[in-house]
Amino acid sequence: MLCLGDALVEMICERPVASLDEAEAFVPHLGGSGASIALMAARAGARMALAGAVGDDEWGHWLRGRLERSGVDLRHFKLIEDMPTPLALTTLDHAGEPTRRLYGEALATVVNALWGGVEEAVEGCGGLYISTGTLVGQAERQVTMKARERALALEHPVIFDPRLQLHRWSSKADAAASANACVPGALLVRTTAADARLMTGEEDLERASLALRKAGARNVVIADGPGGAILRGKIRLDVGAVPAHVVSKIGIGDALMAALVARLQITGFYEPAIAAALKEAMTAAAQACERWGACD
Repeated sequence: MLCLGDALVEMICERPVASLDEAEAFVPHLGGSGASIALMAARAGARMALAGAVGDDEWGHWLRGRLERSGVDLRHFKLIEDMPTPLALTTLDHAGEPTRRLYGEALATVVNALWGGVEEAVEGCGGLYISTGTLVGQAERQVTMKARERALALEHPVIFDPRLQLHRWSSKADAAASANACVPGALLVRTTAADARLMTGEEDLERASLALRKAGARNVVIADGPGGAILRGKIRLDVGAVPAHVVSKIGIGDALMAALVARLQITGFYEPAIAAALKEAMTAAAQACERWGACD
């Protein structure tokens, strides 16, 4: 499965603090949703490839080494000269909520990796993972949508993971419209309750899931934090949240998504595998809460 997404070095202060002033030390962790999902799914036994780019510097090689050792196919992962690898200084409060301060530009990584070769990359994979993380910039959106269109034309399964960080978008309407454009034809749309409501305008999650399926998603998973998660599609399933001692909320969605992606890829994208994997995906998300970094 080919993942389009970002990779960055997440420097985490491994103790809860009220502000940056209280942070005394930071520990490097692999970050970025695309890289994290590819790495965790590969560790679970899935065949994963990552399309993205980082700088051809010490931190870029550090990230590449961790991905490579986890078995991620890096033929579409580029090290770019004169491009600094993005770093995030991240602190967490006592509830595990992160605050990030990004240094270096994380955009256009998919453009650097796939420009001119997106169709060949998609043709060489068995499935495609995309998120809204590569839809904000015009050039990255062009590459992402081209990859999606080629995958659908080849009848390759597409998994879509909306992540509507609204501060990156010009408006809520633009964010919702961009996300909704990726729903038709998707084997699976996995989203949070907040993003499902924004995309559909439906407050009730049953109605939101129905709206996404009417828009063309074959299966929909909506995660609602302590409310658990629902699956609507070929199989209907409700799964409760798994209790956890929360240290960090970094990468909860990545861990959940990686478990679903891994099971789908391993089973040849057999749709009932989503239901079979949802409980373990919720467990993976809970376990991620108990670590400083989701990929640890």
